[in-house]
Amino acid sequence: MGKLDGKVAIVTGGSRGIGAASALALADEGADVAISYSSSPDRAKAVVADLEAKGVRAAAFQADQADAAQAAGLIQRVVEQFGKLDILVSNAAVSGGGLLGGEPVDQAAIDRQLAVNYTGVVAGIQAAVPLLPDGGRIISISSGVATRAGFQGMAYYTGTKSALEGFSRGAARDLAHRGITVNVVQPGFVDTEGNPADGPAAAVFLPTAAMGRYGRPEEIAAGVAFLATPQASYVTGAVLRIDGGYAA
Repeated sequence: MGKLDGKVAIVTGGSRGIGAASALALADEGADVAISYSSSPDRAKAVVADLEAKGVRAAAFQADQADAAQAAGLIQRVVEQFGKLDILVSNAAVSGGGLLGGEPVDQAAIDRQLAVNYTGVVAGIQAAVPLLPDGGRIISISSGVATRAGFQGMAYYTGTKSALEGFSRGAARDLAHRGITVNVVQPGFVDTEGNPADGPAAAVFLPTAAMGRYGRPEEIAAGVAFLATPQASYVTGAVLRIDGGYAA
């Protein structure tokens, strides 16, 4: 018997990296899991197959989180197919930016980053709140740069994640009377396709982490799964740092 038997979860951006690992961790605890993807249907299909192999229901939904209407509509589509929603994990995100005061930035890319990392997440949470049961779970994936920027050229990305963490604290207050917990997981450098441990940035990133290594997606997913379980019922408005000591 899993700790999440009978629960339905959605993980946005669940076709790869931390999102896929989180979906699998929730399934390991017995949850039925929906994932969303933007442009990787084959990868999403493979994750769904891995989830179903664990004996749970699973499905993938295409949605662009930069579009608030699609982000909200995704929640409705999941509930229509699965019958309910207990756990919302907002993982989909993009990074980028540029040096403030340096070369002109791509303003369209900056606007999209804000829409994906913040506006779309808020739209999904707003759509989920009236559908979640008392005791539901809202978990958002942030970044260690929301606490410690650490490098030049991070202002735009840092701003989106800091906004998400501030919203989550406020939402935790607003929803506490229903027992709905709202928490943030703050990863450090994680070995993913977008930021591989053997990539060119590793020489710069690794010295900033106390443990001197990149994290694995499964290590972040373990924190997500814990926050979704009944054992985390008294944890809300929290930032769970899983960063190898980046913020130490």
